[in-house]
Amino acid sequence: MKGIFFSFFGGAFLTLQGVANFQISRDLSTWQVATITQFTGFIIAGMILMMIRKGDSLELKKVKPMYLSGGAFAAVIIFSNITAYKQIGVTFSVSALLLAQLSLSFVIDSKGWFGVTKQKMQLPQFIGLGLMMAGIILLAV
Repeated sequence: MKGIFFSFFGGAFLTLQGVANFQISRDLSTWQVATITQFTGFIIAGMILMMIRKGDSLELKKVKPMYLSGGAFAAVIIFSNITAYKQIGVTFSVSALLLAQLSLSFVIDSKGWFGVTKQKMQLPQFIGLGLMMAGIILLAV
């Protein structure tokens, strides 16, 4: 249940961030907005880390270098979202984003890529994915 809560929480904030970034991009370039967003996120995450003091920085050495590039993806995400919001609006952009997330997540889970536990996908999962995709497409048109 906690995972579902955090998924909804994260999704809501992803949408709020996208709208805020879109509004900021009216006065600044998209890459300026991405830089500001990344920087403020870094500051807030650093402050929270200092408050909770959880984890050992030496453990960072155990992380595979390719996984440390996750923050770089955020710059592309921010740029893509702002550009999409400008061109096709918030609802259709979020719908397309969800469709992409669902599709790639499904493949990652079913193949066990990136060290995640491989999930056995059966007919109910395919039907569920198809219904979710249909709902997203219907919402967007």
